[in-house]
Amino acid sequence: MAGTLARRLGTGDAVFVGLSAMIGAGVFAAYGPAARSAGPWLLASLALAAVVAYCNATSSARLAALYPESGGTYVYGTRRLGHFWGYLAGWGFVVGKTASCAAMALTFGAYVAPELARPLAAGAVVALTALNLLGVQRSALAARVMVVFVLAVLATVVAAAVLNPGLEPGLRYSGGEVDAWGVLQGAGLLFFAFAGYARVATMGEEVRDPARTIPRAITIALFVTLAVYALVGYSALTVLGPHRLGASQVPLADLARETGIGWLPLLVTAGAAVASLGALLALILGVSRTVLAMARRRDLPAVLDAVHPVRKVPHRAELAVALAVVALVLLADLRGAIGFSSFGVLLYYAVANASAFTLTREEGAPAKAVPVLGVVLCVGLAFTLPVASVLAGLAVFAVGVLAWLLKR
Repeated sequence: MAGTLARRLGTGDAVFVGLSAMIGAGVFAAYGPAARSAGPWLLASLALAAVVAYCNATSSARLAALYPESGGTYVYGTRRLGHFWGYLAGWGFVVGKTASCAAMALTFGAYVAPELARPLAAGAVVALTALNLLGVQRSALAARVMVVFVLAVLATVVAAAVLNPGLEPGLRYSGGEVDAWGVLQGAGLLFFAFAGYARVATMGEEVRDPARTIPRAITIALFVTLAVYALVGYSALTVLGPHRLGASQVPLADLARETGIGWLPLLVTAGAAVASLGALLALILGVSRTVLAMARRRDLPAVLDAVHPVRKVPHRAELAVALAVVALVLLADLRGAIGFSSFGVLLYYAVANASAFTLTREEGAPAKAVPVLGVVLCVGLAFTLPVASVLAGLAVFAVGVLAWLLKR
């Protein structure tokens, strides 16, 4: 092994890393696709996605406290269920989240200058990778600044929508039966926005006092995110209504325009750009740590198993991730990235919950109902996603299994 990472992050740092990943571009983009599926029952989808996230976060926090190493569920699955399951979780995470990195970078480029979206996206990846290479503390500081700005933008939008007496509510419930399939599919799409707490667990080797810090940071980040998402979702659904919200490509920008406040759409655009950068920063941190963990066990090339002797960061893994993301940004069409990423990450967390189920009371096991419910909901939501996302996800996992078999 080339070296270990330095424990430099406290609870506050870890919370903001998780928040920067969860309160990222997903809040500016995920409501439209979810509303197309769930309609007026969007908030029910949000609640279900939050239940899944709670189960996953609880299982991940208990496992991360027991195994404070880089790699997250790749490590937990390997130790609790066997090498194959850990490998499969790591494969799904790296491939799915690399696509998410590209999607976040392209979202940034599209908001800043649509005609230059791809070169701007590539430049953002290079700049944030350079920041990460300077050390994890600088990345955590940048995450704090980005999260505070994005929260301020969202609070302004919600206040303008809720407290504006001139707005005519657009929410119209049909009064019909609940579309259960639509609610499930909406929850699977909204889960994309909650998955950022994995970044705290995958950075377990860089957190001080991980047995206390990781569970606390994950819990705080998750509940803050849920509160923010509930307020934003309620405001968008109430003002725009389910049909307009479902048809919108930029739902929060449309919500801002509806308020009649001239400068608010520009502020939302700035918030979306900063949120995309924050999510991209956290994603690169998390994916590179999983790549490092897989390289340590030689499930990825051994050359990626390296920690910088001074900066104490996995510099080769971060550079490899950056190259892959830039290639996707310049060459790929990633409009289906949300569904594809959700499929991979839901199965990743299914392995995490299954791993947590094997914990004993002495090891800090959660109530057995939590990981059982987590497995059932993760697998169920994964297969309610749009067909194209499911087929693409299955194809990627098939390639991973084939690589595993050929290696042996």
